[in-house]
Amino acid sequence: MIKKYTCQNGVRVVLENIPTVRSVAIGIWIGTGSRNETVANNGISHFLEHMFFKGTKTRSALEIAEAFDSIGGQVNAFTSKEYTCYYAKVLDNHSQFALEVLADMFFNSTFVEEELVKEKNVVYEEIKMYEDTPDDIVHDLLSKAIYEEHSLGYPILGTEETLSTFTGNTLKEYMHNMYTPEHVVISIAGNIDESFIKEVEKLFGSYEGGKRTKVEEKPVFHMNQIARKKDTEQAHLCLGYEGLKVGHEDIYSLIILNNILGGSMSSRLFQEVREKRGLSYSVFSYHSAFEDTGIVTVYGGTGAKQLDVLYETIQETLANLKKDGITDKELSNSKEQLKGSLMLSLESTNSRMSRNGKNELVLGRHRSLDDMVEQIDNVSKGSVNEMATRIFTDDFSVSLISPDGVLPKSL
Repeated sequence: MIKKYTCQNGVRVVLENIPTVRSVAIGIWIGTGSRNETVANNGISHFLEHMFFKGTKTRSALEIAEAFDSIGGQVNAFTSKEYTCYYAKVLDNHSQFALEVLADMFFNSTFVEEELVKEKNVVYEEIKMYEDTPDDIVHDLLSKAIYEEHSLGYPILGTEETLSTFTGNTLKEYMHNMYTPEHVVISIAGNIDESFIKEVEKLFGSYEGGKRTKVEEKPVFHMNQIARKKDTEQAHLCLGYEGLKVGHEDIYSLIILNNILGGSMSSRLFQEVREKRGLSYSVFSYHSAFEDTGIVTVYGGTGAKQLDVLYETIQETLANLKKDGITDKELSNSKEQLKGSLMLSLESTNSRMSRNGKNELVLGRHRSLDDMVEQIDNVSKGSVNEMATRIFTDDFSVSLISPDGVLPKSL
């Protein structure tokens, strides 16, 4: 049972008691990411996430790390396009201590110049490492192709140029304006009772924030082609189609469609591209859902000389999917895979904390397991076939990184 509570300042708390485990996962979810940035401060959400670990008024960076190591716990964070999360997983008897350290990082990080300089170098290296992984960069290029100058097309890491401008005051101002109470969710899952909510409120229930000033325009899906020449062994190709937003009523039809297309080893893309033709080691598809839009991405990596064949095989697979539709077996198998994945994830307190935190932050509601299973079971073959026709049109964007930077001839 999920308990929900809203503090007087607007911070929301969601708690799920799981008495059969001995751990507790605590996550601070903030509704800001690279989408909430500008050209000038792109990367600040991610850099702020890094700086939370670099020292507070009472703890050094080493002492923050030791605080969790000394209790056998784990602490980490991540930034996405639309939200940031700081989280810890500890034994249940250390839950209060973990909450206090996370609150210390949230409220008392100092952002001193010495640590800023060091961490900028760390993120510079992270950007360089990312540039050395073309199978990652090509997905960022696809976002840029689709959303052009809209902030959904910005890289989460930012650039060396924008990072160089950040100061302690820059971070504090951004945090004051973006980490506002109404955009913060504290999610807890594990062997903990609802009295813990009072402890959360003591720490997070009275702070105030600024007001968000950026007016976001709804993103428009564009059809573009971006190719980059890079000294690589493979050509990395992405095709992007307009998907569905978070919480869309037809989202389960699309999830099942994606699973059948390229979400598993038995998927059509994996079987056709890799198993039958041996064109690629890695080929898959996935759906990214945002607040008001989404992308269905198809990715494949192959030798540059086989790029044309890879592209034609992907298009042939999509054409056959639309022409012939899915089979009863594919529908049944995909439903069972999704239900199995859903139920197995419930065995992890981290997974439950993440699901509850994201649902509260993005949707403001929580579906029961039975409700989600019922929605999956209710997806029909007809609705999946209609979704395939709706999604896989001639309106798509392409990104490519390859040794010669030359797009497939048939594009």
